[in-house]
Amino acid sequence: MKKFTLLLLAGLLSASAQAAVGGYPVVLVHGFQPDNLASRPTGSQVTTNGSAYWAEYWRDRADVRIDWPSQERVAGKIATDYVWPKLQQMSQQGTCANGCIFVSHSTGDLVTRYIIDNQALWLQNAGLQPLNIVASFDFAGAGGGVELADLAVNVAGGSGLIDATLRLALSLWLGQIPSPSNIGVLNDLRVNTARQLAAFPDERVPRLRFVGAGSDFLGATGAFLPGEDDGVVASHSSCGASSAASFNSCSRSVAFDGKLASVSGPSSFMPYHYPLLMSEGYSHSEVIANRAEDEITAANSGANYLNGERLQFNTYDETRGWWILSSRYRVVRNSNNTSMSALVYQAAN
Repeated sequence: MKKFTLLLLAGLLSASAQAAVGGYPVVLVHGFQPDNLASRPTGSQVTTNGSAYWAEYWRDRADVRIDWPSQERVAGKIATDYVWPKLQQMSQQGTCANGCIFVSHSTGDLVTRYIIDNQALWLQNAGLQPLNIVASFDFAGAGGGVELADLAVNVAGGSGLIDATLRLALSLWLGQIPSPSNIGVLNDLRVNTARQLAAFPDERVPRLRFVGAGSDFLGATGAFLPGEDDGVVASHSSCGASSAASFNSCSRSVAFDGKLASVSGPSSFMPYHYPLLMSEGYSHSEVIANRAEDEITAANSGANYLNGERLQFNTYDETRGWWILSSRYRVVRNSNNTSMSALVYQAAN
């Protein structure tokens, strides 16, 4: 029995060590779950949904999850009933005492920004130690808002006209046209609302961005999103641009497909937002999956954590095409057979 106990303990310690990214515990913050608007989950169902959300890649590589229901508001019950208990628990257990990394997807980007802006004050007021967050890895970040949310809220409230094309787009994204009493976090995802929520956090935590430009909806939603998009979020939001505009890349010199050329990209970004990986072939959901969908390029090949440590990707440039028709492309090494999430995880370790 004693030998079994020691083996079990060793296994638990090994799993915990494996979950860390570069020695830092990982905290997951999932995104918007449209089915929550109708099912309105509470209690254990919120936890079950959160576990399923990350199951394909990140769940077993994380130490903590902050699960929350999409029928609520970020500064309302999401913060008080779901975020705050987890922050207290992490502080009391010293999860982030030596630093931790948040990993967010979609609306989790907005929730994480709200956490970063408020956690130190909340915890200090409760007599607890603030979390030492050294970086946030934000996949398909919706922190700059989602134009589809504006349309959904307007339609639900009766102030928006809906034709067959818009109905199809909203139905593909949400599964249904929401009612006025059933829009929850969609309120927070409206572009102007999202950009005003904790827009200038005092904490200087680097928000490292990982972005796709594919679509799960055969382009049906893209008509309602400015510039390049991933089927749900426009690149101004996922790249972390300081303004909502039509952009075709997170960079002004590298396209989503890796081509080195002048391209319409942001000239400035939200505070401490740094776009890194991009790919034309990854959709909104695929960036956190465990499948290689396309080659990946880099808007920037690396960025520093808050403590000065660096996340760095290995890139190379190559010429494609023939003679005067040739172009130069930037590629992240091994991205043709490694998922975006796996590339980030491997680089961080």
